[in-house]
Amino acid sequence: MTHAGTPTPARTPAPVSAGHCRGNAARAAAAGALTAAFLGLAPLAHAAQPVPPAPAAPSGAGIAEAHEAATAPATLDTLSRFFARDGAIAKAKARPGIDGATVPVYTLAPEFVAGRTGVPVATLDFLASKAVSADGRKASVWTARAGDEWKVVNIATGDDETRYAAEGARRLSGGTVFREPQIDAWYVQRGDRVLPLDEDATRAIGAGGTSLARYQARVHKEYGDKLPGSAYEKKGLAGGYGTNAAPAAEGRAPALEAAAPDGPATAVARTDAGGPPAPAAAAAVTGGVLALGATALLIRRRRRG
Repeated sequence: MTHAGTPTPARTPAPVSAGHCRGNAARAAAAGALTAAFLGLAPLAHAAQPVPPAPAAPSGAGIAEAHEAATAPATLDTLSRFFARDGAIAKAKARPGIDGATVPVYTLAPEFVAGRTGVPVATLDFLASKAVSADGRKASVWTARAGDEWKVVNIATGDDETRYAAEGARRLSGGTVFREPQIDAWYVQRGDRVLPLDEDATRAIGAGGTSLARYQARVHKEYGDKLPGSAYEKKGLAGGYGTNAAPAAEGRAPALEAAAPDGPATAVARTDAGGPPAPAAAAAVTGGVLALGATALLIRRRRRG
């Protein structure tokens, strides 16, 4: 207690050791460095995984025209021969029909494989419709733009195209369903996520999927040196990445290969612009062809890698 008139003595700060000062300074420096590191890395992490644009989609009118081509009487007649080719059902009893909507089919884009950023993961290749015979067997009718109209260019066994389109919409609504033709793997991509839709894709990226950046790194490593114009392609090596990459999986049989007529035919190939397929010389593709009125129908065996 102090008495009136007696001044209160001033407090004297406790001495601070040199070691304590050095510790505080070190902690402050470390915190500053960590903050700077995060600030520096954040923009890089964002730039590494930009949200890519969606691939160009066909117009509603184009889809309607493709569906009309798939349901044309000449197409249905060819489908009857397709389903009767192995003797399992008579042509007259096949009574095929087109079931469900016509869907766009996208394929892994060379620009994406090359490592470019800000490009779609896939490009539009063709449109597909599911055909079903009277005995329940399924086939996929491919249509592509030829000049000013959509024409049937291929029939393949099974319904991969429409089935995976539906599965992709269920698993990742609004995403892009696409195929990696080298291993016949199907995926769905939206934003930064890529999910597998079949066993081949699951083996490639795991059941839980992967980020878009990691998927791009994977396909660039696998196919980056096999793009069109590469030394690999110029050597004529099969199984690489090119405009004539495998159209589908092994086991999807060609239609009526033995019944292919003689004479010229057209094949399906991607345009230089990466848009829908356009007719190309049949000599560029292996397999049989089937006449379909004024349109030649390309039949190619689906293979892996």
